[in-house]
Amino acid sequence: MRTLFPSDSCKEPLLNSINPQSWLQVERGKLTKLPPESPSSIESLIKVPEPPILPFYKPVDYVQVLAEIHEELESCPQTEWSNLYLLQYQVFKGLGEAKLMRRSLRSAWLKASTVYEKLVFGAWLKYEKQGEDIISDLLSSCGKCTKDFGYIDIASEFPVHETPSFVANDTFFLRSNVSFRIGDEKITCDRRKIAGLSAPFHAMLNGCFTESSSDDINLSENNISPLGMRAISEFSKTGRLGELPSSLLLEILVFANIFCCGTLKDACDKKLASLVSSRQDAVELTEFALEQNSPVLAASCLKVFLYELPDSLNDEQVVELLTSLDAQQRSTMVGPASFSLYSLLAEVSMNSAPTSEKSVLFSKQLIDCAVTIRQKMVSLHQLGCIRLFRKEYDEAEKLFEAALSEGHVYSVVGLARLSQINGNNKDSSYEKITSIISSHTTPLGWMFQERSLYCDGDEKWGELERATELDPTLTYPYMYRAASLMRKRDFESALLEINRVLGFKLALECLELRFCFYLAIEDYQSAICDVQAILTLSPDYRIFDGRVAASQLRVLVREHVENWTTADCWLQLYDRWSLVDDIGSLSVIYQMLESDAAKGVLYFRQSLLLLRLNCPEAAMRSLQLARHHASSEPERLVYEGWILYDTGHCEEGLRKAEESINLQRSFEAFFLKAYALADSSQDPSCSSTVVSLLEEALKCPSDRLRKGQALNNLGSVYVDCGNLDAAADCYINALKIRHTRAHQGLARVHFLRNDKSAAHAEMSKLIDKARNNASAYEKRSEYGDRELTKTDLEMVTRLDPLRVYPYRYRAAVLMDNHKEKEAVEELSKAIAFKADLHLLHLRAAFHEHIGDVIGALRDCRAALSVDPNHQEMLELHSRVNSQEP
Repeated sequence: MRTLFPSDSCKEPLLNSINPQSWLQVERGKLTKLPPESPSSIESLIKVPEPPILPFYKPVDYVQVLAEIHEELESCPQTEWSNLYLLQYQVFKGLGEAKLMRRSLRSAWLKASTVYEKLVFGAWLKYEKQGEDIISDLLSSCGKCTKDFGYIDIASEFPVHETPSFVANDTFFLRSNVSFRIGDEKITCDRRKIAGLSAPFHAMLNGCFTESSSDDINLSENNISPLGMRAISEFSKTGRLGELPSSLLLEILVFANIFCCGTLKDACDKKLASLVSSRQDAVELTEFALEQNSPVLAASCLKVFLYELPDSLNDEQVVELLTSLDAQQRSTMVGPASFSLYSLLAEVSMNSAPTSEKSVLFSKQLIDCAVTIRQKMVSLHQLGCIRLFRKEYDEAEKLFEAALSEGHVYSVVGLARLSQINGNNKDSSYEKITSIISSHTTPLGWMFQERSLYCDGDEKWGELERATELDPTLTYPYMYRAASLMRKRDFESALLEINRVLGFKLALECLELRFCFYLAIEDYQSAICDVQAILTLSPDYRIFDGRVAASQLRVLVREHVENWTTADCWLQLYDRWSLVDDIGSLSVIYQMLESDAAKGVLYFRQSLLLLRLNCPEAAMRSLQLARHHASSEPERLVYEGWILYDTGHCEEGLRKAEESINLQRSFEAFFLKAYALADSSQDPSCSSTVVSLLEEALKCPSDRLRKGQALNNLGSVYVDCGNLDAAADCYINALKIRHTRAHQGLARVHFLRNDKSAAHAEMSKLIDKARNNASAYEKRSEYGDRELTKTDLEMVTRLDPLRVYPYRYRAAVLMDNHKEKEAVEELSKAIAFKADLHLLHLRAAFHEHIGDVIGALRDCRAALSVDPNHQEMLELHSRVNSQEP
């Protein structure tokens, strides 16, 4: 299974090097069966590694931290905003909330008060949007410009240097010119203009120095060439530097620094900055910029390094420059944004090489830049993790202790692991975690998960059950329990346990473990299904602690399953799609992509499944592959439309659909247009247009999978229009071609006809058929009495604890029964592991209702960190804020 920090064994390229016979006996076309009692063989297949220590900021009470950040944003000066949004980003990163992370980065960029913050956060957003160039290209083809986060005109962001005025002594200016002798050459200058360049020149030409009464001054020892002096003379008259070579500009800049010529230095600084056009230019000029304290040039060089992330961090010269800066040099290059800069650089480095020396060096710089307590927590814990996985245990222990002393409780995990690594018995680690649990009235799931590592037997099992109860999103407890059951040869229970987590969280490490289970029980058809799903999600995935490529294992296992023809594959896909078996459908499509079938269509189907499985990045990758493999221009335009629609550009997606229809009428083009129009238009009259578009789609050739979806969508539109008979016909026709989800629409029709029992029965049919049915239980709960509703929603929470409606419903029932404390506790259970606006909103309302103004205000502020523009939340916050004592 993969961890954040790969083991050294990942470097081993050959399958034979790990002696695969212990887990997969392969002869030509033959797998040797496991002996009936072969615990050692099973053991070799199902090793579950300890849960990784995450190098993230993980506060015990993230709601309180988010609330404090929001409160500070309300009252602090604008210069602090970007730092606070960065902290917010780090909280969301610890929670695994990718969308909220990017939104916080965007806020940091939008609210930046300095050119340095704009540069750093613009580059960070650009880095985060790697691989999305296609979206910019598609928007350009629609005549819409996109915001380039990476571009910023550095020079224009710096203020123009104002030359101080000097009191002139006209006696010395009776002679209008002065000559500066440099070697054998004389350069005649305007005495008054040169004197106006700086205080030293003014004193020289208009003070008590001997040069004041001289018309011929020797500057031969001041490292300025005649050509440079002529340029300075011209600048003193015009205020502009001409087209000069960089070598001469460097010379003039040094001279300007010696003689404190602010405007001249400013002009040189900006002129040199405009000449930085490549990474090599930036490398060559950075050291000079730092030596001469030239902020515009230094920032321009930094801009090049950041614009080229992550590639620039593969350049040893760049890394050497950026990791060796002292405080003064950091101030010159990045002003007050040093912590933000090294947060970015450390993250980029760790994403590519988490245990590398450059990750250490960037994280050390991050510690040096940390000012606030929270910044120290983040940086110390991060470097502690890197040191731990580099096996630099003494250094790691010091860092974790420092992070813990600053208040980062999660760092105790590192100390507990180190205690065991250093040869102490388990009791020492157990006591460290117990101390943390005892000191918190509301312990978290990770605390019990960690303590489980230091006990055995029933106690360990109990700790993991408690961990799952408090945080059902933790995968290790499911994996450990499943592996334990497998070792006892209770295969059915083991599969049920690992399926619990895979039912709501498509974690690669869990899919890998199930794949190993199937190998152990010789269910090769199921094994090939899982490994193909893994490869769909991560084409380069490696199994067995990174030692073997998943693609290589697939080749071996495939020799022991029946080969399907293209027709077989379509039948299998149809069956799995009808059963709402999304993982099975993914596997079939992966296999079909090896055939000569139209790949554009298959990649498009793959993207739909990945979206249903909440894998948006993989879905976008598949959609882009669909575009690449499109067999015609009309088909390509449809996929481009979906790419634009899925990234929030609905109007442009509609335009692509219309272009496709103009070239060729097709099911997918009409379907896209109908879907986008229904989602984007607020005009009720557009329903008739959507109906006609879906009817046109159904007239075009397509397979039953897609026609079932179109009929289902058409039924939904008819329901919204009040045409229940037409809606029922659509749903029934969809069910005739086995579009299973149409049961839900038909249930809604029954309900609107005041037949709740029929609606309940219809949803029961969906539950019986669907492999993934948590949403079906949730929908059925709307059609039963209170006890049936309660039972269904309890089932929803067991199947998918990330669905928030059941918690909200149960809390509302408790509140209605005047059980205020229990109602708040019900919401708090889910909030502990899921930062959800609706949960926080409801808990804030409960707090307000019972007079807990401080609790209500805290939840309001945290909720507004999740969605700062939510109108109802803003109104509640305003109301509660006015009640604060």
